[in-house]
Amino acid sequence: MSVYKHIYRAYDGKVTPVWTRVSVLARYGFAEAWSSKITIGLFTLCLLPPIVFLILIYLANNPIARALIGGRGPQGLAIDAGLFLNLLEVQCWSALPLASWVAPRLITFDLADNALPILLSHPISRFGYVLGKFIALFVSLSVVTSAPCLLLFAYQSYSSPLPWAAANLQIAGGLLAGTLIWIGFLSILGLALSSWVKWRVMATGAIFAAVFVPAGVGGIVTGVLRTKWGFLLNVPFMMAALWHRLLGAPESARAIFSLPTGAIAVMLALVCFLCAAMLNARIRAREVVRG
Repeated sequence: MSVYKHIYRAYDGKVTPVWTRVSVLARYGFAEAWSSKITIGLFTLCLLPPIVFLILIYLANNPIARALIGGRGPQGLAIDAGLFLNLLEVQCWSALPLASWVAPRLITFDLADNALPILLSHPISRFGYVLGKFIALFVSLSVVTSAPCLLLFAYQSYSSPLPWAAANLQIAGGLLAGTLIWIGFLSILGLALSSWVKWRVMATGAIFAAVFVPAGVGGIVTGVLRTKWGFLLNVPFMMAALWHRLLGAPESARAIFSLPTGAIAVMLALVCFLCAAMLNARIRAREVVRG
């Protein structure tokens, strides 16, 4: 059918700000992540340890409750950096299964359905697309890491009969910094691996493998070469050492193998840079079909 009226022109009206476009992707990504019953189940399991720590803090600051359960004194329930370090480690590692399940749901479906060309044809850049997905995953993980840790710190500050918060501000800063570093690392790692694996189940397994397989390789390197630098491949060891230092907790018995904080930071930055390069190579507005 011929077109006789050539009056079509480009839209020159008001456009939405760039940050609102990213927020749309983040909002829909967040809704997609929490639309699964498995996500709700994992979230519920992640909240069980904070309840246990909440009870411990309550008993440590309530002599009547301690007497009712036969407690002899507060020394067995010391609320210090060691207890909050245990809380931080439990919550951060509980976030790993949640990240392994949520991250593939955010990107794998778009790749499997060839939806990226359609999404990127809208006024949204590749960086904006990745940022929106990153925000959705980051916020989802912060609900089970940063939020419960800081809430329990606030509860301990409120319930303690002594001015506890002012003397333990390093614990609060360590909890915030430790959780933000960990969930930021998990978010970019999960998105990068999910962008290269179209099958959701395999993407979930790849995220677990990326964390624990290099740890085994690092252990072999450390044992064979008798050097501590093999632990730079061991993400659990690096994060444990970093969390210890952020909270000011006593060093563990394996302090002989302790790594410099700068080396840990450089290694984590290199992994994040590699993940960013993987996302840059994979997130494209075109699909190459070989026939």
